Amino acid sequence: MRLVLNLLINGFAVFVAARLLPGVIIDSFFTAVLVSVGLGIVNIFIKPIVLLMTLPINIVTLGLFTFIINGLMVILVSTFIPGFVVQNFGWAMLFSLVLWAVNFVFNSLTK
Repeated sequence: MRLVLNLLINGFAVFVAARLLPGVIIDSFFTAVLVSVGLGIVNIFIKPIVLLMTLPINIVTLGLFTFIINGLMVILVSTFIPGFVVQNFGWAMLFSLVLWAVNFVFNSLTK
């Protein structure tokens, strides 16, 4: 039950973040849930490998390169999920920041 609740919260967070940013387009709430599942899969399997490969530059930039990696993960998900369009890399980075903030608020309300 907790997994379904987290999935719906993440889908709603994706939907809200897309509505706040004009450079990110989502067709429906179902697409937002698919995007949250896609981001979860990418964050589990691909992001740790990319973080490990970019560890030296991440250390030099004191972790700020992680924002660029998050933007790349959003761009990657937008290429695979129809109905989810991110216009450019800047919107992808901003989307990941807004998604983090909205997720933080919603998760703190449900605990």
